[in-house]
Amino acid sequence: PPTTRAPGRQSDPAMTRVSNDTFGSLPDGSPVVRFTLRSSSITLRVLSFGAIVTSLETEDRDGRAADLVLGFDTLEGYINKHPYFGAAIGRVANRIAQGKFSVDGKDYQLAINNGPNSLHGGLKGFDKVVWTPEILPNGVRFSMTSVDGDEGYPGELKVWVTYELNGEELSINYRAKTSKTTPVNLTNHSYFNLAGHGNPTIYDHEVSIEAENYLPVDKTSIPTGEIATVVNTYFDLRNPVVLGNHIENKLTEGFDHNFCLSLSKQRSPCARVYHRPSGRLLEIETTQPGIQFYTANFLDGSLKGKGGAIYPKHSAFCLETQNWPDAVNKMEFPDVLLRPSEEYNHTTWFKFSVVKQ
Repeated sequence: PPTTRAPGRQSDPAMTRVSNDTFGSLPDGSPVVRFTLRSSSITLRVLSFGAIVTSLETEDRDGRAADLVLGFDTLEGYINKHPYFGAAIGRVANRIAQGKFSVDGKDYQLAINNGPNSLHGGLKGFDKVVWTPEILPNGVRFSMTSVDGDEGYPGELKVWVTYELNGEELSINYRAKTSKTTPVNLTNHSYFNLAGHGNPTIYDHEVSIEAENYLPVDKTSIPTGEIATVVNTYFDLRNPVVLGNHIENKLTEGFDHNFCLSLSKQRSPCARVYHRPSGRLLEIETTQPGIQFYTANFLDGSLKGKGGAIYPKHSAFCLETQNWPDAVNKMEFPDVLLRPSEEYNHTTWFKFSVVKQ
């Protein structure tokens, strides 16, 4: 498609410029479009395939730009199996135990794609779909329809995911409507390294999460059902911890856990990550009741990333705002079911700033 720009004066610091180009074609010939969003302090690139964030550039305290998210230089990397780099995740993010659930007395069986469980929407989740884009004044909205029975889920689900840049802030809004009652849990699976992707560890990052409770998991990463206090545990991140010290001395495997947030559905601060060497600070707010903190424990250096970068274990982190894992099977967890009379509507805000020394 021709390159388009949102109207507005380029000198206006509040403006976000939006342009697009062709990133590649799928095996069936479908074109994949890449959108570039430029605000006064962030450059974001996102694909119509999987609504995937392929790059996010900000400057450090010395004005040096770096790309903070893991990913690939070509479409082929995203078509092949990869750990959901940058992707929109659905119909249900995270795990459903044994891929089974019941709605209104009817049993459903999903594909098993993560040990004994169903993960991130199944074999072909929303991360492997070509979305329909619509350019907005300061961003882009992607829409798609998941048919009734898609990956075993009930109901036709219409989904809209909107990326917008306002100065230092990226917002991602998720909306959905269904024809039958179905579980819905949408998130973005960007892997961040505030030193820049390709840096070998996140051990020099300081993380805090505003959560008084977390969900212990079994050996297949399914929550046990206990809503545990973080007090006197390695999961107390209410005050910042340096990840290297924490992982090397306490949680040697790293984090892959849901932290329990406010159930108010109001915009609330939830997580903060500071990289002292560069001065970069990431602050996250969300309307969601949970956030999965994952320290890329399963990366092993085998994937070739952007610019030939190697991505070893613990070289990135994910902070995936979400409903709680396996909520469809746990009555005491926040309700994950969307009914035909309702609209799913959640937003997460990522603010990227610099702390001057």
